[in-house]
Amino acid sequence: MSAISSIMKRELQSYFATPIAYVFIVIFLIMSGVFGFYFGNLYERGQADLIPFFNFHPWLYLFLVPAVAMRLWSEERNSGNIELLMTLPVRKMDWVLGKFFAAWIFIGIALLLTFPMVISINYLGNPDNGLIVASYMGSLLLAGGFLAIGSCISAATKNQVIAFILSVVVCFLFLLSGFPMVLNFFKVFMPQVIVDAIASTSFLTHFDSITKGVLDLGDITYFGMTIALWLYATSLIIDMKKAD
Repeated sequence: MSAISSIMKRELQSYFATPIAYVFIVIFLIMSGVFGFYFGNLYERGQADLIPFFNFHPWLYLFLVPAVAMRLWSEERNSGNIELLMTLPVRKMDWVLGKFFAAWIFIGIALLLTFPMVISINYLGNPDNGLIVASYMGSLLLAGGFLAIGSCISAATKNQVIAFILSVVVCFLFLLSGFPMVLNFFKVFMPQVIVDAIASTSFLTHFDSITKGVLDLGDITYFGMTIALWLYATSLIIDMKKAD
């Protein structure tokens, strides 16, 4: 744990050592506000809640999280630093977890800075703050799932642009699998059991469940298992690619 903590601190400090972190946070906050208040018709709806705000998070994360994840390992491989990292007396999985947690905390900080939205909605009415807290938890878990996928893909290529594009595509597929249009397509030639299995892989399905205030253990377990599997895959890919 001490090794993971040291790596995490080192990586987190590196984010704020350049203007990129501040640019990301500003973009995230501006887009969250625009989508939540303007496109979400927050005032026109006449309801004191943040449902429109959280409904846009999957689509914000679809592009912003891969932008954070693309540098996790691609940069190390491109610069040749990965060989040096692997020779240090630190387990490979410690590096994977340290880098992942640093990026996840960074995204969490950006998410936390949206607190003026909560203050505003409480000023305008009497929202269900328990639902808002659950939605923030769901949003953070969703970001973690996207980030784990991006970490794995970043480890597979030296090119950050390719890592970004592939991460967006894979994350989009995980969102798309829960759409009724997609499920109706598979229903035509597949049994219901398989269709249900496809639906269960959708990030959107599990995220929507949490944002409705239902903190089901199954949804939390799904995100936890997804993150764990993709990080394990990251470790395997690093082991295969470290000599490239």
